[in-house]
Amino acid sequence: MAIFKNPAAFSTVFYYVYATLFSLFLASPDANFNDMSSLPVAPYDGGQWILLHKNIGVSAMHMQLLKNNKVVLFDRTDMGPSNATYPDGAVQCRDYSVKNRTVTDCTPHSLLYDVASDTFRPLVVNSDTWCSSGAVDPSGNLVQTGGYGTGIQTIRTFSPCDDDTCQWDELETKLLAHRWYATNQILPDGRVIVVGGRRAFSYEFYPKADDMSSRLYYMRFLWETADPYEENNLYPFLHLLPDGNLFVFANNRSVLFNYTRNAVVKEFPAMRGGVKRSYPATGSSVLLPLKMDAVLDGSGRPEVEVLICGGSYGGAYNKSNLNRVKVYVGASASCGRIRLSDPDPKWAMEEMPRPRVMGDMLLLPNGDVIILNGAAKGTAGWEDAINPVLHPVMYKTYEPDPRRRFVTLNPTTIPRMYHSSCLLLPDGRILVGGSNPHEMYNFRRAFPTELSLEAYLPPYLSSTAAPLRPTIISIEARENIVSYGQEFSVNFGLSVYRPDVAISVALVAPSFTTHSLAMNQRVVVLEVASLKRLSVFDYKITARGPPSATVAPPGYYMVFIVHAGIPGQALWVKVQ
Repeated sequence: MAIFKNPAAFSTVFYYVYATLFSLFLASPDANFNDMSSLPVAPYDGGQWILLHKNIGVSAMHMQLLKNNKVVLFDRTDMGPSNATYPDGAVQCRDYSVKNRTVTDCTPHSLLYDVASDTFRPLVVNSDTWCSSGAVDPSGNLVQTGGYGTGIQTIRTFSPCDDDTCQWDELETKLLAHRWYATNQILPDGRVIVVGGRRAFSYEFYPKADDMSSRLYYMRFLWETADPYEENNLYPFLHLLPDGNLFVFANNRSVLFNYTRNAVVKEFPAMRGGVKRSYPATGSSVLLPLKMDAVLDGSGRPEVEVLICGGSYGGAYNKSNLNRVKVYVGASASCGRIRLSDPDPKWAMEEMPRPRVMGDMLLLPNGDVIILNGAAKGTAGWEDAINPVLHPVMYKTYEPDPRRRFVTLNPTTIPRMYHSSCLLLPDGRILVGGSNPHEMYNFRRAFPTELSLEAYLPPYLSSTAAPLRPTIISIEARENIVSYGQEFSVNFGLSVYRPDVAISVALVAPSFTTHSLAMNQRVVVLEVASLKRLSVFDYKITARGPPSATVAPPGYYMVFIVHAGIPGQALWVKVQ
């Protein structure tokens, strides 16, 4: 009985026993229920940080989760040796020039992280991946494009494998333009569109399988949004909308863009307040969850909202980058939320608890948005920011009162500023790494190069939420394929069922994350056809697949069951 000497442990055990016994008396989900407001609810805590590795040898500038629960991590490849090593007998060396001297580099700049075993394997990448972009194609392969120097027109692919044989493949086919700081988006037909980059006011497609996909298309909007010297339109925000068009945001302006006709369909109002949101001012953007049970009309298209937070003011980059004595301008705390499905969309402005530039916004399976990493002053760029923001913030998407949407979470102890990254894992954790605001690896200056890897556990992973957390047992779909518009079922276990709150099925696309931009991230909340109780703790939920490829482009998604705002661990499905 020593456990009861700890009051916190006693309360947790009491809660679990009480909730489990209570669940035995609950009727079938198909029955009518009385008021269940007295049912215990897991308290909202600030989450937990766990240091996974103090030194992985590579600063994780870019991250991509793959369908086999492995993560490709990589940095740039042109700044001298990393702190990682190849195994004996497998050393790969490259010669290149750094500041007019030849460097022989025999270290890896890319790693494959196995989430389950918490282990790494070095990967070989030869061209320069500095500030590049990526997307996962319908087959689950990473299509990775551009970079700098030798990589500025390179197309690379990485195909997941369950042994140690897979490596980067650098294709002979080249991009048609220099793509440094570009953005990728997977399209309904499975192609990848590559948009923008430094002095690249154009877009193109991969694969280049036909005449249309083999052309370069000028995009005037990118030229119009480039500020003198500062630019503030790099890594433009792209979101594929359910009508098949793209939402494109650069600087402080946005358009609805038809990429098949190379035409602006509509321009939305500029965001107010003089804040720039694109690199190097660097805010972050998400397409809020698409809820298929809340369609607007007979079109089957859901309401569509975009949220953009943080950034810096015009001139901030010049002051920190050009002045002999650096001046770090305070970042913005403002966010803009716009409902694109309205007849006359307008930005509704909100305020974060604190200013943030270079923040990362990630969609969570329950529809909330977590904002982490970044700085309170300055911009992106080498040594152009100070005052790291250590506290993540949760944005409660479905909270009707804007004043109550932001919740400050527990802080990390590790600054994550320029060149940091993060992504959502299938178990609901956030993988966080990188941060190198220096031209080379530097461990002595302020905000040293960060080689560590952390995991943040959001509040829904707290121990008190465990009885409410669903566990997927199986998916009733052939080869785990979810077809457009067709029903499929998920069997899951649950200790405590709360009939007064919804159970949802969410498809979550894995993002390619770099420079505060999680490309291709997407949450589609499916329409639930039925929920049945099979036994005391076992249930079956039947949902309808996405209505079209414009709502959910083809490819691999994590499927989460979410109960009372608490997701269980995901399994992978293929949408086609």
